[in-house]
Amino acid sequence: MAVDWFKRRLSAILSADAKDYSRLMSDDEEHTVSLITAYRQCIAELICKHRGKVVDSPGDNILAEFGSALNAVLSAVEIQADLKKRNEDLPANRRMIFRIGINLGEVIVEGDRIYGDGVNIAARIESLADPGGVCISRSIYEQIKNKLDLGLEYLGEQAAKNIADPLKIYRVLIDPIAEVPKLSKKLRLPDKPSIVVLPFENISADPEQDFFCDGITEEIITGLAAVPQLFVIARNSSFTFKGKHVKVQQVSKEFGVKYVLEGSVRKSSSRVRITAQLIDAITGNHLWAERYDRELHDIFALQDEITMKIVTALQVKLTVGEQARLWTRRTDNLDAYLKYLTARSRFGHGKLDNYALVRRIAEESVELDKEYSVPYVLMAWTHYYDAKQGSSESREKSFEKAKLLVQKAQELDDLYPDTHILRGFIHLYQKQFQEAIIAGKTAISLGPNNAEAHVIMAHILRFTGKFEEATTMIQKALRLQPYYPSFYLTELGMCFYYTCRYREAVEMAKEFLSMAESQGDLELLYFGHALMAMSYIRLGMNEDARLAASRVLQYFPKYSLEWDRKASFYQNPDHLKQQHDDLRQAGIT
Repeated sequence: MAVDWFKRRLSAILSADAKDYSRLMSDDEEHTVSLITAYRQCIAELICKHRGKVVDSPGDNILAEFGSALNAVLSAVEIQADLKKRNEDLPANRRMIFRIGINLGEVIVEGDRIYGDGVNIAARIESLADPGGVCISRSIYEQIKNKLDLGLEYLGEQAAKNIADPLKIYRVLIDPIAEVPKLSKKLRLPDKPSIVVLPFENISADPEQDFFCDGITEEIITGLAAVPQLFVIARNSSFTFKGKHVKVQQVSKEFGVKYVLEGSVRKSSSRVRITAQLIDAITGNHLWAERYDRELHDIFALQDEITMKIVTALQVKLTVGEQARLWTRRTDNLDAYLKYLTARSRFGHGKLDNYALVRRIAEESVELDKEYSVPYVLMAWTHYYDAKQGSSESREKSFEKAKLLVQKAQELDDLYPDTHILRGFIHLYQKQFQEAIIAGKTAISLGPNNAEAHVIMAHILRFTGKFEEATTMIQKALRLQPYYPSFYLTELGMCFYYTCRYREAVEMAKEFLSMAESQGDLELLYFGHALMAMSYIRLGMNEDARLAASRVLQYFPKYSLEWDRKASFYQNPDHLKQQHDDLRQAGIT
């Protein structure tokens, strides 16, 4: 019988790693060494404060061991908060931002070092975390789930390099649950019934059913968003309140809407219980409330029923065509639907290495129901992003796959807005301008409250020289999506530039830069400075323009007029010429 001479113990393992460390070293070795030394000391002190121990710190990586899962997570949260404050004093391109992953597992102890699968898994979890964020394993989640005043979001099973089984990962929502994001501007109530659907709470015993609850919420939002007589806040904005306990009056004020729908889902075996209530957040009155206990296979009819109850409660009258669209059911196959929801939940995290996994799960959905159009669209988006981001072996092949999948989806179901949104992108980048406009208009007619449809339409209109129309379109998108991604502002800023509103273009660029930094979109910063450079030239502020141009190259050294030409799709060549004349005068070649 073999004797195990190694000492083993169960530990919480924290792995931290700096984002873009190689680039930072390449840009300025001395500053980076000084910064990593200071940050490493700060991290070590906070680990020690929470009764942990640093066991290794090669390069930009830090490995620590804790006897308590709770202490490990508290340490990670405090580390990220402290580093965020320190980074605020640095230029965006010099900030050192860490990812942190935590796992509970058995380790082998040899001297001051630890080894084993528990350590390897912590490192893989760290690689899945967002910059500035913390991710934890299922084993850590089980230990801390009722002990923190912080939200925990289930990210599903994630494939990890050299780990046989997928990892069940949770994101720590570092902001306190009661905290509500703040908008800079007060929003007025629309002139039609306005509503936000909050993420339905998962009250099942299994936290892995989060994706199912999110799917129900999204289906209701999608159904309501198709009703032109309503104003419906977009999904990404409403989901900023996921895991947060807030008053409906706060939500109403934040989003500028009158009505709030909230609810919960309990899924158990073959049955599902859904409770929902529609509240007039201005008066506090409950307009409608219901509890449903149904067989799981009735979920499609149940989602439709809830949507129609809301429409009826808001006294909205639908035309025959609108009723038909609202009752359009894209699949009756529950397993295909659940597979799609699983794939969609992976895609939402935007990890490049998730695209292959998303496609595989979406393909499984299609195998179960070959007439189900939505998974085809999801697969098309993954190929489109592969082409756009250069993450596949061949951009051309990825683009062609996206095109064929969209065509297939449209053949199956011509009433799904996302199909036409992606069609609009594809036609634009093929410089098929009229076809792009038709696709954009179709997407908006099918999804009058779809923020993404309005953004792509603004994008198309700008490249076809219809700048005033594009401005109106992007402003509508901003209203539908109050917590919008930073790139929405670049679209509006470019419209200001081309309509001679140069000072507003500069202010929009500044607002974009601030938002992009706060959202971690550092790879987009060059665009804001390019917009500023062009606008300053038009204002006769040449010194400011040259400074902005130097920052373009600082953030994106490969930027050039030729690069910009390949990335632009203006129908009128004079528009690109104006842009390049201004950039050239600012110092870009």
